[in-house]
Amino acid sequence: MAETLGQLLPVYIVADESGSMAGSVGDLNEGMKSLHVALLGEPMAAAKVRFSVLGFANRVTERLILADLRSENELPQLSAGGGTNYDAAFGALLQRIPQDVQTLKSQGYKVLRPAVFFLSDGQPTCGEEWRQTHARLTDRTVTGAAPNVIAFGIGEARAETILAVSTNERFAFVSLPGAQLGEAIAKFFTALTKSVVESANAMAAGQPAELEVEKPEGFRLAIDEV
Repeated sequence: MAETLGQLLPVYIVADESGSMAGSVGDLNEGMKSLHVALLGEPMAAAKVRFSVLGFANRVTERLILADLRSENELPQLSAGGGTNYDAAFGALLQRIPQDVQTLKSQGYKVLRPAVFFLSDGQPTCGEEWRQTHARLTDRTVTGAAPNVIAFGIGEARAETILAVSTNERFAFVSLPGAQLGEAIAKFFTALTKSVVESANAMAAGQPAELEVEKPEGFRLAIDEV
């Protein structure tokens, strides 16, 4: 049996690009830049991760796919406009993740369960059909590479919705009341970076593979909101 090239963690940033985010696009892009700089400063961790960036509004735009951030000069710019189609976001992941995992395996890597970092500032405008798509995505008996979904709600996003998006109640966070969107976005990227670096460093050290997720500053667990 051929020796593997090592372990990789596929990470998907799924960012709300709906019209309500128009005033926060600059913060999103600054957050992307800070993530890139931080990972360049952690080359051992960066080597263990492949990043994809998907923006969603009425439809999904794939901004980056399976990138090694050490090889990227800069990360893509996000934009804003349109509705908040959760169903499109989860449908795109349902199609892409199994394909991406197979691609990495064919290159000789052992692939850890993908991690999706989901950020939205509002309620879905696509009705309730997204729940069925999400269920297929996250059901490991249906999708073998079903991801862990870490969900962050800011602005008008409701705690119960963010809780439903996450795959574990410990992975569902909502910003504190009165928090500025820009500040919440910055803390989202700080938490994302910390989670990825700690998880990847644990992999590099040969420790048991487990996604590291802590409650970020300025957020509370969605399960705690009544």
